[in-house]
Formats: sequence, structure tokens, C-alpha cells
Amino acid sequence: MVQQKLYFAYNYFNRSWAEYKVGFNDSRGNYWLGNDLLSQLTLTNRYKLKTELQSRNTSHWYYAEYSTFIVEPESDNYRLHVSGYSGNAGFDALSAHNQHLFSTTDRHNDRFASDNCAAKSGGGFWYFNCCWACLNGYYGSFAWMNLPGGQPLQSSRMWLQCK
Repeated sequence: MVQQKLYFAYNYFNRSWAEYKVGFNDSRGNYWLGNDLLSQLTLTNRYKLKTELQSRNTSHWYYAEYSTFIVEPESDNYRLHVSGYSGNAGFDALSAHNQHLFSTTDRHNDRFASDNCAAKSGGGFWYFNCCWACLNGYYGSFAWMNLPGGQPLQSSRMWLQCK
């Protein structure tokens, strides 16, 4: 679904609503499946989400798995439903984003009226307060709250698995 490797010079995930809707990729392995397809696939609730997180401080890998991962259609701003955490990521950071709407720099759907979290963090995501699990952000906000190896990330991967 998404894979990001840290590149200091360029934030590949700083994209528009339209780009997140259909998906995008590059030759370095950075990609986003597309929110329309994510919604179509996950509304059946036949998939779980697996996330792998590499700490920038230690280079160790951690994982977080969610037994429920559903993305509502665009008519509901790709609202996220996520629950059923298991893993060794130290903290269930993604569940803080549960029930939140997807936001991008050009479509401000987070709960802060005066601050666009997508513009502040540099990438589209289901923002909450702005970010506890920030897997599409730029260097300074590419992080997972309370990750055992330190919350700044070196790399992350997210994908769907059949239940």
C-alpha cells in the first residue's frame, strides 16, 4: 500500500488530494496505492493492515498489525476505521487516527481550524493532533509515537493482508 524510505532532499509524499485519490509511485520504491482503491478493497473488511517501521536512531525494525482497517469512500473524505492492534511498536499510535478524515495540503480535513496538519507535516494522512503515526511526513515529522528505538523513522512500509 505504501512504502517510504527517508530522503532528506525531497518529500515524495507531499501530494495533492487528486494524487492520493488515484495513487502514485517512483523508481526508488516510494508509492501510495490510491485512496479510491484502498476504500474499494477495505470496505469488505477482508483485509488486515501490516506496518513495518524502521527506527532512524537504531535502524531496528518494529511492526504494528491491525485486524480492522477500513477506509470509507471519498464522499466521507476517506474516513479511517482502524482497531485490533498487535505488534512490538511499543504504542498503538495509528489508533489515535481512528475515525479521522484524510487530509492533504490542498484539502484540510483535520480537526484544527487554524492549522493544516498535512501542510505542517508535509504529506497526506488521517491526521489527529496532528500526528501520532506520521508515515507520510517529511524528515522532521516522519515518526511513530513512542517507538522503542526512538520515534523518528528511517523507513516505513504498510500493506494489506488477507484475513
